[in-house]
Amino acid sequence: MQLHVLGSTGYHPNARRHTACLMLPEQGIVLDAGTGMFRVRERLRTPELDIYLTHAHLDHVFGLTFLFDTRHDKELARVTVHAEAEKIAAIDEHLLAELLFPVKLPCEFKPLTGPETLAGGGTLRYFPLKHPGGSIGYRLDWPGRSLAYVTDTTASPDVDYVEKIRGVDLLIHECYFPDSLHEIAVKTGHSTTTDVAEVARRAGVQRLVLVHMNPLDESDDPIGIATARKVFPQTELAEDEAVLEF
Repeated sequence: MQLHVLGSTGYHPNARRHTACLMLPEQGIVLDAGTGMFRVRERLRTPELDIYLTHAHLDHVFGLTFLFDTRHDKELARVTVHAEAEKIAAIDEHLLAELLFPVKLPCEFKPLTGPETLAGGGTLRYFPLKHPGGSIGYRLDWPGRSLAYVTDTTASPDVDYVEKIRGVDLLIHECYFPDSLHEIAVKTGHSTTTDVAEVARRAGVQRLVLVHMNPLDESDDPIGIATARKVFPQTELAEDEAVLEF
């Protein structure tokens, strides 16, 4: 199974990375709709597309406004955007306000109400995360493989969601700042390197891939990957357009 990283930074795009967007092309699933959403079109493989949002901050939803191009000349029978009900209401009232975006998006919105059944015998579950305005994480399980996506939260060794992600094959987790900026990470509801690696270690995951880095740092290593690997050796840093096999 493949996960395509279409956007790996947070807050705003930079010359190297777009904001949060992940895609499972063979399953027709997108996780978050940041500015990397424009890359979905060329990867469409299914007649239906399901977009699951973690929350309604602009760096995770702005790409919904790209859906007209995503669907152009594509035989998509359905596009559904899944999110918590209050996040859907906020998107409709603000992002899609007539003065900002005067046409109706070519999709339907569906509030999350519980576990979702996925193609191929899979199940998607979600769980709350601590972040200003509220956020959720996702766990996707299929026979023989599993994936968790945790972004926009403050990691720590004792976070409640450790049990929700236990044992997954692939954990995609935000890591906005290096350890030296821990104070501002906590203030803004984000994570630092050692804490994320410790979460992965305690959850017994097989592989950790870090996303949602600070866009002001366009270097090869904005979060101190060696620091993470001291705690959890199977740690990688995501790059835009990377394809992760799991």
